[in-house]
Amino acid sequence: MNRFENITKPLRWLMALLLVAVVAGCGGGDGIPVLGTTTPGAGPGAGAGGHGPTPVDLLSVVTGNFVILSSSPTTGITDTGSHSSAITGNIGLSPATAAAIGVYCSEMKTGNIYGVDAAYVGSGTTTCFKGTAPDKTLVDNAVGDMLTAYNAAAGKTLPDHTELGAGDISGMTLAPGLYKWSNSVLINSNVTLSGGANDVWIFQIAGNLTTAAKGSVPAGIKVVLGGAAQASNVFWQVGGGTGATLGTYSTFNGNILSAKQVVMQTGAVLHGKAMAQTAVTLDANPVGP
Repeated sequence: MNRFENITKPLRWLMALLLVAVVAGCGGGDGIPVLGTTTPGAGPGAGAGGHGPTPVDLLSVVTGNFVILSSSPTTGITDTGSHSSAITGNIGLSPATAAAIGVYCSEMKTGNIYGVDAAYVGSGTTTCFKGTAPDKTLVDNAVGDMLTAYNAAAGKTLPDHTELGAGDISGMTLAPGLYKWSNSVLINSNVTLSGGANDVWIFQIAGNLTTAAKGSVPAGIKVVLGGAAQASNVFWQVGGGTGATLGTYSTFNGNILSAKQVVMQTGAVLHGKAMAQTAVTLDANPVGP
């Protein structure tokens, strides 16, 4: 071995080790955590210095302060339990008649229930209900913007991660980015979304989204916000034939945009918005920011 080789051989080994470390940190579809892999973001809502894709613009869903929306022509928004949900923000249904809204005014911590007509019954108390012509326009616009937002989320291209974990993201820590699956996504243990206040996560799920059920809120499966991450910057686009199911006593963060229903099982907590193109079903759930 000559003198030149004595000098360069250690350098080649060092460069090889550095390359392995970089590749290992990139995550991807192999099911390993992907904390630390970020893509510079852009657009209003991402904020200066944010990472991840351009956020989904929810338009009048946000300005109208809606946290639950259904665009079903027949089914609606119901509470199948003891009518003890606690909703912070407005809820709305269009184009189905307001008679299909089974949430009571006593469940509205703040906000109102919006419908397309005056047919809301509830528990007999209708003080929280709005169903005049201007109210119909408000909820119609919100539902239209919800559908626009769903299509915008589904249409995002150039994902940072494809088929991560083969759809099972249980236990992972996920950095800001665009994630895409051709099938369903399952969460059986806590998932952490770790990032800054201006970072964005978009999850494109062609199938269904399901979080596992547990026996209490403390023991429940959680989608956790790490660092300064904000639920308002997290978007779950769900295209499956069932939709999104938040298991019993789970805690979920983000805005759900479902092509079908959103089902919240007993005691599940949602920090964000439930937006469904069919039914939204509640069972004693806190919903809101």
